Amino acid sequence: MIKVEHISKEFKLYQNPADRLKEIVFRRTMHRKFFALKDVSFEVEEGQSLGVVGQNGAGKSTLLKILTGVLLADSGSIHVGGRITGILELGTGFNLEFTGLQNIFLNGTLLGVSKKEIEERLDAIIGFSELGAFIHEPIKIYSSGMVMRLAFSVAIHADPKAFVVDEALSVGDAYFQQKCIRKIKEFKNNGGSIIFVSHDMNAVKVLCDRVLLLDQGSKIEEGSPDKIINTYNFLLAKKGKGEEIHLRESSDAEKSYGNLKVEIIDAKMLNTNDQDSDVFVSGEKCTVEIALKANETVDDMTVGILIRDRFGQDVFGTNTHHLKVPLSLKSGECCVVKYVMDEFNLGAGKYTLSPAVHKNDTHIDECYQWVDVIKTFEVIEGNDFRFIGFSRLKPQVQLEIH
Repeated sequence: MIKVEHISKEFKLYQNPADRLKEIVFRRTMHRKFFALKDVSFEVEEGQSLGVVGQNGAGKSTLLKILTGVLLADSGSIHVGGRITGILELGTGFNLEFTGLQNIFLNGTLLGVSKKEIEERLDAIIGFSELGAFIHEPIKIYSSGMVMRLAFSVAIHADPKAFVVDEALSVGDAYFQQKCIRKIKEFKNNGGSIIFVSHDMNAVKVLCDRVLLLDQGSKIEEGSPDKIINTYNFLLAKKGKGEEIHLRESSDAEKSYGNLKVEIIDAKMLNTNDQDSDVFVSGEKCTVEIALKANETVDDMTVGILIRDRFGQDVFGTNTHHLKVPLSLKSGECCVVKYVMDEFNLGAGKYTLSPAVHKNDTHIDECYQWVDVIKTFEVIEGNDFRFIGFSRLKPQVQLEIH
């Protein structure tokens, strides 16, 4: 269990190193204050995972450093029911001149693991890292991915009660990333607490029970992954343009935001018979219609769609900018943008549709309106062949006998 109560952290920023000495000698303030964290509180129970999201500079890394003891908070309290480990910036707690083997003992000791415990777990640590003969080489010759392998392996085998993961995990290859994710899930299922910091919103949705949103050192909101990630997108859209953004909530499932220069009036999904429906057969035709009305003249308009699965993971998304279809509307004009898919090649399951209209290639530049979960729909199996997963790939089987 992790319990954080009202922690704050302030840094003194100087224009140049000499100002530190001048401040002492002349007793004059030569710095400006920067609050990396302001009165942040949260709890993570055993067997739970908390995601932490926010823009660069929001305070995420500072929070993890305080949790792991790298930094001390100026105020507030932290209670962890056991050892807490994790990986922050790559190379933290390592000596570049030491071999990988020597660094296992060095890093393990810094994490509070005794030499005897390290020796007992040494084969497991080396085996999980898959570094082979490189374990006897100095880590200054390691790639960033190899350093991540070693850091993760030491941290997860230190028998922690809580585990923190920063963006360092993203530098590994896809195979080892998946191996780490499986190990993290196993750790969670065994009652461990996890704090996961990432800019990969799909990974946050998959791994986290709850999400904490930080901005400029302050806690903005805490709740379910879908809800907080939607708020995060809204925050990005608002800051991207620096102008007033209108936030509308029409139901628990739907959230809308944007400056409303162009509004999304309606969204329909038509089946193979061009009938409005919420059930579709995998592999058959589907048309998504987005009805729009311009409240101001816009010369650069992009209309996009995003399909997510029932867990909130992004399954498919595109927009007219990427499809090279230029759009514009005059004030008062209405239009309907149609996405026609002759083969709706999704696997059986429940999905949601979220449309957006904005400027350029992304809603972050200037968002006219984004409506999250405007429709829910279901895809059922077709009659041609059965498969599992999200994608209907339609393979052809060939046999060669020699």
